This record gives sequence, C-alpha cells and structure tokens, in this order.
Amino acid sequence: MSDSSSQSAATSLSSAILDDEEARTDAAQAAKRDVLYEDAALPGVGTDELSLRDGLRRGGLFTFGTLAAIEAFDELEGAALSHLGPDIASSLDVSDGTITFITAASGAFYMLGAAPMGWMADRMRRIPIVAFATIAFSFFSFTTGLAMSAFMLFWLRFGAGIAKANSLTIHPALLADTYPIGIRGRMYALEKGISQVAGAIGPILVGALVTLAGGDEGWRWAYLIFSIPIAVMGFFALRIPEPERGQWEKREVLGSSLKSEEGMDISLEAAFARLWRIDTIRYMTIALVALGFALFPAGSIQSFFLKEEFGLDAWDRGLAISPTALGLLLFLPLIGKRFDQTFKRDPNRALRILGALLFPLAATVPIQYFMPNVFLFVALGVVNGTLLGASFSMIGPAVQTVLPYRLRSMGMAIIMFFMFAIGAVGGGLLASFLQDEIGERSTIITVTVIAMPLGAFYIMRGASRMRRDLSLVVSELKEEEEEQQRRAEPGASVPALQLHNIDFSYGQVQVLFDLSFEVQHGETLALLGTNGAGKSTALRVVTGLNTPERGIVRLDGRTITFATPEQRVAMGIQMLPGGAGVFRSMTIGDNILVSAGSYRRDRAALGQRLDYVFELFPLLKDRQHEMAGDLSGGQQQMLALARVMLHQPQILLIDELSLGLAPSVVAELLELVESLKSAGQTMIVVEQSLNVALSIAERAVFLEKGEVRFEGRTADLAGRDDIARAVFLGEEGG
Repeated sequence: MSDSSSQSAATSLSSAILDDEEARTDAAQAAKRDVLYEDAALPGVGTDELSLRDGLRRGGLFTFGTLAAIEAFDELEGAALSHLGPDIASSLDVSDGTITFITAASGAFYMLGAAPMGWMADRMRRIPIVAFATIAFSFFSFTTGLAMSAFMLFWLRFGAGIAKANSLTIHPALLADTYPIGIRGRMYALEKGISQVAGAIGPILVGALVTLAGGDEGWRWAYLIFSIPIAVMGFFALRIPEPERGQWEKREVLGSSLKSEEGMDISLEAAFARLWRIDTIRYMTIALVALGFALFPAGSIQSFFLKEEFGLDAWDRGLAISPTALGLLLFLPLIGKRFDQTFKRDPNRALRILGALLFPLAATVPIQYFMPNVFLFVALGVVNGTLLGASFSMIGPAVQTVLPYRLRSMGMAIIMFFMFAIGAVGGGLLASFLQDEIGERSTIITVTVIAMPLGAFYIMRGASRMRRDLSLVVSELKEEEEEQQRRAEPGASVPALQLHNIDFSYGQVQVLFDLSFEVQHGETLALLGTNGAGKSTALRVVTGLNTPERGIVRLDGRTITFATPEQRVAMGIQMLPGGAGVFRSMTIGDNILVSAGSYRRDRAALGQRLDYVFELFPLLKDRQHEMAGDLSGGQQQMLALARVMLHQPQILLIDELSLGLAPSVVAELLELVESLKSAGQTMIVVEQSLNVALSIAERAVFLEKGEVRFEGRTADLAGRDDIARAVFLGEEGG
C-alpha cells in the first residue's frame, strides 16, 4: 500500500474515532443535564402542607401587614389618576388622550426607579429603602393635588413613579425571604387581593371625595388626603425586621440555613446577563410586556368610556368599577391555595394554569364593551378582573422561586423595567393615539385582542422551563453548602480562585459545561485544550467579561460572580490577552503610562509601580523612547506583559503566551514567567503546547468541548496518550 493510501486510511480512521468520541461526549452532556434538571429536589416540595396561619406565624404579621397596607394605599392613589381622568382633563383644559398618556406613563416612570432600587436592595439593607421611598411617594402624591398644568402633573407623576418603584422591586423579595415557600402563592394572593380590593374600592372613595368637594377642582382633595396615610406607613416600615436572604430556600433544600455573604459586589449589567439566561424569567418578561400594552391604559379608557357611553359622573363610575373587588375577594384565596398545591407537585403545570386564565380575555373584554347597559358591563367586568387579577397575582411567586436569592430585587427590577418601559409607554402611546382617533371601545378591543393571547402564550412557553430553572437554584444552594462545610474542616485553606459548575453559552451555542477548577495561592495552573475547547472563554468568565448562566466564581473565598470587570481589576485580577497587546504607533514608555492612568493622581504610587516594572523588564527601561512597533514579536509580548504587571496583580491570567512566536522567543518569555512564578505570583496560563505547559506548571486542567477531561499533574497528563499524543504531540510533529 502506498504512503498516500496509508495516510488517507489513517485520516479516515482518525476522523471516525473523533466523530464517535464527539457523539459519546454529546450524549454524556445531555444525560448529565437531564439528571441535573429532573432529579434535583425542588424548593417547597415538602410532604406536609403548610397552612397560611402557620406560615404567617413563622414570618410574623407585622411585615406582611405593613407591606400590604403600603400596597393598598399605592393602589388607592393610583386609582385616583385613572378614575379622575375626565375631571383632571376638564380642570387642566387638556384632551382625553393627554390624560390617558400621563396615566399610562405614570406606570412607566417606575422603570427609572426600579433599576437603582433593585441594585441597592441586593447590596444593602432593604427596609430603610422601602421606608424612605414610601415617604417620598407621599410627598409627590400631595403635590400632585397642587398641579396647575398638564406639564406639572406629568413631572410630579414622574417623581411619584420613581418613589413607588420600591413596591414592585423590593416588596416581593422581602415577602419571599420572610415567609415559607409552601405558602408563597397564598401570601402573594392575599397581598395582591388586598391591594386589588383597595384599587377597586378606590373609585368609590375618590368619587365620594370629589362629590363632597364639589366643582372642577374637587379631584385635588383625593391626592391631598391619600398622601397622609402613605406617609404614616412609610414611618411604620422602619420597624420591619430585615429578613435573611434566601432563608427558606436554604431550609427547604438543605435542611438548615447558611451564613450569608454580605457586601457582595453586584453589578446591574452582570445581574442582567445572568438573569436573562434564565428561560422562565425571559419568557415571563416578554409576557408581561405584552400584557402591559393592554393593562396600563385600560383603567383610564374604562373611566372615559363609562362617562361618554353611559353618562356616569365620578361617584357613579366608582360604583360601577368597584364590584371587581368582589370576584377577587372570592377567588384569589382559592387560586393562591391551588397554586401552592400544584406547584408542589408540578411547577410547570402551575405556570401553565396562569397562562390559561388569560386566553378567555381576548373574547370577554370585547363582549363587555358591547353590553347594552351598565349592569351587564359591570357583571362582565367582574369576570375579566378576576381572571386577570388571579393570573397576575401568581406571577410574582412563580418568578421569585427561580430567581437566585442574591438577585431577587434586581430580577424584579429588570422585569418591571421592560414591562413599564415597553408595555406601559408603548401601550400608553398607542392607546392615546387610538382613543382620539377611533374612540374608547375600539381602542380597548384592539389592544386586548392582540396583547392578551400573546402574553398568555409566552407564560405557557415559560412553563416548560420552570422545573429546569428551579433545579439550577437548588444546585447552587447545594454547592454553597458544600463550600461552607469544606471551609469548616480543620486545616482547610481558601483557594485564590474558584470556578464551580460554570455553564456558559454564546447565544444558543453552549461552550462551557459544568466547568470547575481551583487555583491555590502562588500556584501556576496550565489551562490546556484544543482550539474551541473553551479555554479563552473560561478566562473571560474569571475576568467578568462573560457572565455564566450557571455557576459561581470566587476570589479568596469571596463570591465575585456578579462583579464587573472593573471591580475585578480593582480586586487584583489581570489578564494578558492573546494576540497584539501593545499600541505599535506609541513609544514603549507611553504604552506603559497608558496603563497607569488610574495612578496618575498618586505620583508616589505611580513611581513605585514603574520601578517595579522596569526591575522586571530592564530591557524596556533602556528603550522607553523607541516605538513599540519597532520591537520584535517576543519583545512586544514582553511589553504587553509589562503593562499588565504594572498593576501588581493578585492573579495573572495569560492567554496563549506562545501563540505565533518562534521557539527562541518563547524560551525567553518562559524565563520571565518562571521568575514571576518564583516570586509567588498566582497564574493561569492558557496554552495549546504541552511542552510549554510542562515547563512552567506543575498542575494542569485539560478541556475538551467545554468539559474538564483531565485535572492533575502536568507530568501525568504527558503520559495520557489519548489526550497528549493525539492532540499536542501530533500537532507539534512529535
């Protein structure tokens, strides 16, 4: 047989072996995910059903009572704007559409307060935020009653919306952390039931106040009076005890609580990146955006419709709208109990029920607006309000269960941001335009027929991922427990860096699968693998440039999973990326000074760091005024390393040190790395060359298709023919 034929046969055999190995790897990964998603214990799946009374007793009535009262007064105040739209429009001499837009936009203003409040609530004590935000809300409510123009009204509702954002972002997290999972559905149903009832009877109270005050300016008294109890409840909120974050998930899953890590560095962008990868959260957000198009303008449109179609004044409109509370009072407790029971058995089905409740609204709302008299209009309104209120109230406990307990407030902030920014603003603009063009009836029918089925569809789509997302919450809790137990063992040391159970995807393509490894202080770890194995992606996870959808990153035992790259740089993590790492058109000295921008105001610190760099790299000191582009490839890599070492990193990450360099240059760079190693520098070096890895590291992690195939001494790796010879030595010709 010829040499070419032999080579062809060997290539075919090699390809067949690799294809078979890839198939086995894919099957193993799928099996591992199936076990993770299906067999993990789920939060709240206890054998004993917990009564609402027992659950309230465990968490205390004061927290629930105070938060529920704040929500109730929020609804009363919000009902005033929707219900009094015709009176306000007449008083301020503006069109109906203008007031409808301000009404809907008032909800959109929540989004501006949601993000900062969610960010603060996940980093610091939540109770003071709730209290001061509630007091601020009472101030804006009071001054709304003094508004003299639509422009002034708009900006006062702007401030009220920002202050009110705490009830949508922080209240759900406080309830989830205060009361057991087994009653979560009933808790939210009770709280939302109280607020919905307040919103429903609000029009009666508002109508009564306007009637008693008399005249076109009577609407102002509603805001002036409602602001007083809101302020009182703000001061009451200061006495709410701060609950432990995630305490009930920890107890249900682990059987005991864990010591919480305080003062974590959590960035908005990292939290969003992590939360948006949770399928249930993503689908529920889209659903709520769709529902927002119909939900936010609906109250104002209904009030205008009742006035123009049936000739009802403020008092009569209040009587017509308030019976909606009757259906909510009767059915919300039953829905909450049903949700808790179903969730314990089948979380996916519990969420599908919520979606199913919304589909009938696409038919019943249009029918309601064609009723020939106000009595039939009200009767169908009770049915529609009950269906919508029941579904909407249970979305909260469903979402809270799949949110990582450290990100509960930010998770709600992100969901509310999209709901209000797109749903409320978009719905308000659309309804405002349509209302002036085609009237109230055609407007509400148009937005409802489109938005309700779309929202229901995405809720039901998210239901298919509920169990999987719950299991990810469980796996992170178990990892946290195992880590704390390990640290409690005698003689246990805390690694310099830890990656545990990391999953990461670029879009729909998953790159890292359950990646875990540790680096000890002063250790040099070689991270090895073929092209596309996930080595550089793993480094980007360490630096914070990539946020994993699952897993934990720790630095010296401190969780930094949600810290920004800038925060991690300040903590001492620095990376030398592969490829060009210098500015060729600048001098060597300027290249180094560019990296020293953060020290320019501290001349002493800058001088000390420059001395340190030039001591490490004396060649660069003598050539500071030369252009970086005139250096050889190895010297440019040396300059890039000098720019990184200027920051005296705690952990140094080097990506592809030998890439594209001649052996003699690589040997020179390896001497530099060896000197850093001797000085006790902690390093992770990404390499494709086994020979280079053997020369600088005692321990190695080998990745293949995003999974750890080997972890141990580099000398042992060299003896693994299935990895070393086929992948490295074959490529290098040895």
